[in-house]
Amino acid sequence: MTEKTPNKRTVQELFDLRGKAAVVTGGAGLYGRQIVEALAEAGARTFMASRNLENLRAQAEKFAAAGLTVTPLQFDQGSGESIQQLLDAVASAAGGVDILINNSVGRSTCNWSSPGAEFTKSMVVNATGLFLMTRTFGEHMAARGGGSIVNVGSIHGVIGPDYTLYEGLTWSVSPDYFFHKGGLVQLTRFAASKFGPAGVRVNAIIPGGFFNHQDPPFVERYNARTFLGRMANETDLKGVIVFLASDASAYVTGALIAVDGGYTAK
Repeated sequence: MTEKTPNKRTVQELFDLRGKAAVVTGGAGLYGRQIVEALAEAGARTFMASRNLENLRAQAEKFAAAGLTVTPLQFDQGSGESIQQLLDAVASAAGGVDILINNSVGRSTCNWSSPGAEFTKSMVVNATGLFLMTRTFGEHMAARGGGSIVNVGSIHGVIGPDYTLYEGLTWSVSPDYFFHKGGLVQLTRFAASKFGPAGVRVNAIIPGGFFNHQDPPFVERYNARTFLGRMANETDLKGVIVFLASDASAYVTGALIAVDGGYTAK
């Protein structure tokens, strides 16, 4: 049997998101802002959602000043009811959802010695909530005949911690973050298998550390761990997000794409 050949399109057309509706959770955060900006710049009707509506509205105003229209919506990823309400709101406004970027993350565990209750609390958003988002929006996309889900992972989901980075500092890493981001990798593969027959693609990006004026010793040590000699900046995720959200990646699913300056390859 011969595979059907799609209508040939230019590379500009493949990356074009006009006519698509995109939802970004955690849209006002360090990574979220550039993800939202990238989708809106590529032409998608873009919605950003999180618990803090005030922060979202303030960020939406900044986007508007730059000529981008982004709709802020409040939701709680720890609530299945709230997740369904978010889908219903976007589907009502845009006619459906074509793109989901799972970027929300809750931080409740401080370190290895934190109470177990804090670990349990983080699971509600970062594990159960991530699953419910993927299932709820994925089934919606499957019923529509296609879509793209991009999970925002972390290098901490594919490697262990390097404690030498934190020597002499008052902060370190949390075990729950490694646990959740590692689970995200396998959820991505599971959902890609589940939704593939319906034309829904599920991929994950694996970002490295984002420069946010951390302690100079940490920045120096971290930079030395990468091939490119620096941390991520405010535009480093934009290209890969548009690629995975668009038809430019039509034959890519179940993939993990490192965007870490070579950190995990060194």
